[in-house]
Amino acid sequence: MKGASEEMSHGIAEARSDGAGTRASPASAGKAPRTPRGERTLRKILDAALHEFGERGFSDASIVGITTRAKVALGTFYTYFDSKEDVFRAVVGDLSDLVRTRVAPMLEGEGDAIDREKRALAALLDLIASRKQVYRIIDEAEFVDPAGYERHYTGAAERIAGRLREAAGRGEIRPEDSDFAEEVRAWAIMGANVFIGLRFGVWETADADKVSEVVSRLLRHGLEPR
Repeated sequence: MKGASEEMSHGIAEARSDGAGTRASPASAGKAPRTPRGERTLRKILDAALHEFGERGFSDASIVGITTRAKVALGTFYTYFDSKEDVFRAVVGDLSDLVRTRVAPMLEGEGDAIDREKRALAALLDLIASRKQVYRIIDEAEFVDPAGYERHYTGAAERIAGRLREAAGRGEIRPEDSDFAEEVRAWAIMGANVFIGLRFGVWETADADKVSEVVSRLLRHGLEPR
């Protein structure tokens, strides 16, 4: 049975290798690996950095700590990254990819848009509960990697807005009357998901299906008395 550390590393490798929407090499500019062996070494460094930052935080984490975890020489780190900040930015991008790829399969299958959002939230809660480092790293990105922090949340909101727009076109949910209203609705849902994940995935691990059922009722029926 895989431990949480091994599962996290495997999940991020899957996110990087996914064909759709993946980023360019996470290495610093001009340092992308040129061979499969180099790619494997880069991934070892990234996985080690994930755990170093997740356990120690950006300030206390060190390049030596990363290379020790990865079992590579200090010079090998600088073959792929210029600094601790660069590898942190790469880890933030990997985590964004991981969230996206874990949620995406839940958006297929039976049911309407609200059913699919329910499944997506349950998958997100399960991911957070098993990988609590995600929140610590993303939160620190606000100060260490502001552009990556913004991309993480803007990208998620844009995906939600796109899904809801398509659902409205199919008659599954009420359409909004402007692009602005669509954006506000998407950010409201995403913001709720973020803090639900914090409360019921990080601070306390609750039943993901029960939590997502309550949120689903709110999306479907609102707050007005029935």
